[in-house]
Amino acid sequence: MGKRILNLSLIFIFLQQVGCEGQLPKMSRADSTSIRYVALGDSYTICEGANEAESWPVNLSAHCISNQISVSLIANPSRTGWTSQQLIETELPVFDQSDADVVTLLIGVNDWVQGVTAAIFHKNLNFILDYLQSKLIKKGNILLITIPDFGVTANGKLYSGGRDISKGITEFNEVIKTEAAKRNLPIVDIFELSKNIGIDESLVAADGLHPSAKEYAAWEKIIFPVFFKMINVK
Repeated sequence: MGKRILNLSLIFIFLQQVGCEGQLPKMSRADSTSIRYVALGDSYTICEGANEAESWPVNLSAHCISNQISVSLIANPSRTGWTSQQLIETELPVFDQSDADVVTLLIGVNDWVQGVTAAIFHKNLNFILDYLQSKLIKKGNILLITIPDFGVTANGKLYSGGRDISKGITEFNEVIKTEAAKRNLPIVDIFELSKNIGIDESLVAADGLHPSAKEYAAWEKIIFPVFFKMINVK
């Protein structure tokens, strides 16, 4: 998040879930009946501050499998520091190649950090959602997730630009909630839950900014039932 971490190298995760002999997934349905899942976003989806196995998208798909629903995390092209515009330019092409059935979307914090207006973020979010819905067989298979309140962390203020972080993120989250309601898309609000980072040091990563694996696990617990319900809608 912010200019100081925009230099991190691009991370692409192409994962095969439990029982697939560790091979990378092919971009074909011929050898799999799993629901194909792509996670789009920024540091909060790549799970900066935790390792790959501790990321909530990995654990979300594993949680589905443990509940007798085969879900394969085909791709997680999220990158720390990316904005909605960078998602459009770099992550949507990965989505295109994935032949995905379902998507999670958590984006916007870096737009706010970099001074992108709520209006421009709204425009970009609309583009992203229009694009995803034009490609997905089931238009409602997009789970939106709100932006956490990073202002409660020790180093959050370094990225505030002198602004009220909580107020600014709330404004962006209202944009996300508005689009979810308008399009009848499921949404998980992690904003209030994320405030626990400010009162429990075990919930923040070593960088004093991002969540720890423990906090990402807490997110997954509330994301799972909504995701599970979404993929079970006939």
